[in-house]
Amino acid sequence: MVLLLEQLLNGLQLGVMLFLLAAGLTLVFGIMGVINLAHGSLYMVGAFAAAWVAAQTGSALLAVPAGLAAAALAGMAVELLVLRRLYARDHLDQVLATFGLILFFNQGAILLFGRQPLFVDIPEGLRGAVEIIPGVPYPAYRLAILAVGLLVAAGLYGLIRHTRTGMLVRAGATHREMVRALGVDVRKLYTLVFGLGALLAGLAGLMAGPIFSVQVGMGEQILIMTFVVVVIGGIGSVRGALAGALLVGLVDTLLRAYLPALLRGAMQGPDADALAAGLASMGVYLLMALVLLLRPRGLFPAHA
Repeated sequence: MVLLLEQLLNGLQLGVMLFLLAAGLTLVFGIMGVINLAHGSLYMVGAFAAAWVAAQTGSALLAVPAGLAAAALAGMAVELLVLRRLYARDHLDQVLATFGLILFFNQGAILLFGRQPLFVDIPEGLRGAVEIIPGVPYPAYRLAILAVGLLVAAGLYGLIRHTRTGMLVRAGATHREMVRALGVDVRKLYTLVFGLGALLAGLAGLMAGPIFSVQVGMGEQILIMTFVVVVIGGIGSVRGALAGALLVGLVDTLLRAYLPALLRGAMQGPDADALAAGLASMGVYLLMALVLLLRPRGLFPAHA
């Protein structure tokens, strides 16, 4: 029971990390119609900027705004200099251009920071463990990630549902030409949405640094699972991104935790571990296939 509770919390923590990435990605694709393969690179930018500032100053409080600002500014620069020229082009051009951006960001990170991973210390106030229930300690930093992710989800819901900007975002996701016809500066809206998505990716990156380490190419490792979340949740839907992220996080974590033990009852240990690793990796894709079979547009389509 204790192990199950810990694994459920691990799954939720992975889920909120995926949500921070998927929320920006689904907004950009739903509103702007752009397939942005470089979204994971903005995650990496936030992580590297925060890690560098933390190393130089020794302050986690300064590292957070540095990571957020670097990711948001990099995202808006990408939108202004590259993606703005691709809105009227087909998706193949967008894929090729944003794949080129991945190479650009990776090589830039190598030139600035080298190829060796950067290891980031957990902030001093979050290094211990918290007893969720008596006798069940859980790392305070992971609980903080979970809390931040849920607060961001609540904030995004308020922004999307209860502000004029959110109204334009929702309208832009489904009636783009009508929004333009009403006199809204769609270019500014696109830059704002892309900057918000980049900022969320940077937030995920800086929080992931103390857990996974910061290294070149870290964005590509998580990008595919983020696309799975977007497809499961429904393109253009923040609510769907949250539901899909939590579902994917739980399924992936529970399969990796419990599948080896289940298979060891039927076959040799090493063979069971190898098969379990493969099946666990396939689990989220099987989940995506099942969701698309039942709901081809995702769990919560076209409604942010």
